Amino acid sequence: MTAADKVFDGSIPHFYDTFMVPLIFQVYADDLADRIAKMRPLSVLETASGTGVVPRALSKLLSKDARYVVTDLNQPMIDHAASKQPDDRLIEWLQVDALDLPFRDEAFDVVACQFGAMFFPDRPKGYAEARRVLKPGGSYFFSVWDKIENNELADIVTREAAAIFPHDPPKFLARTPHGYFDPELISADLKRSGFSDVVIEVSEKQSFAPSAAAAAKAYCHGTPLRKEIEERDSAMLDHVMDRAATAIAAQFGNGPIVSKISALVVTATK
Repeated sequence: MTAADKVFDGSIPHFYDTFMVPLIFQVYADDLADRIAKMRPLSVLETASGTGVVPRALSKLLSKDARYVVTDLNQPMIDHAASKQPDDRLIEWLQVDALDLPFRDEAFDVVACQFGAMFFPDRPKGYAEARRVLKPGGSYFFSVWDKIENNELADIVTREAAAIFPHDPPKFLARTPHGYFDPELISADLKRSGFSDVVIEVSEKQSFAPSAAAAAKAYCHGTPLRKEIEERDSAMLDHVMDRAATAIAAQFGNGPIVSKISALVVTATK
């Protein structure tokens, strides 16, 4: 992972929430919210919350007496998330580094992180911080993407971008979002952090897009892949997007797109 991989600013939060969330994140957010709600927690911390897709799903499932602290490393993501959430006294929004949590020990029943652990520069430290702020018996829920070959649209976009820049291919998607998919490594990192009760499930779902062009735009404008392309040649962004759209249409047709996505859902109990 490069330093730029974890920076979501400029227009990325808007495109991320508008295109990426319905494409691949919403279905997993609903699943994660259901898992957490079944625990009936009265205190929840979410790290790396992005544009707030999990809070929009989870806040309505929690007790009105619950405390829900939603955090992200990037202030633009927090600002966007808060602007999209109906007025909700349940939620406290904070810019926070998941590797240095400003909370007392044993403060939360649940810690959650949807598709954020891949961006941690020191994952065992991030897990140790989650464990520290969990109450005894509390649960840490997080998800990471499976390898890119099991996520069809991300794989196509990455291959098409590489074809345009063969000597310096943009590898953000494969390197970071889809770069931490080994269950044995994840389990080992968690155990190094003090967790002993770890369950990892492969969760395959379907991704829906209104068109091949919309799917290509989601990845090329709604992730740091955009910055990688622009660093190589800012005039080529639309060309990469168009080429990716053509490749997606060739595989899935010119109408609405239904493709496979795959993630690992992890539950670690303190």
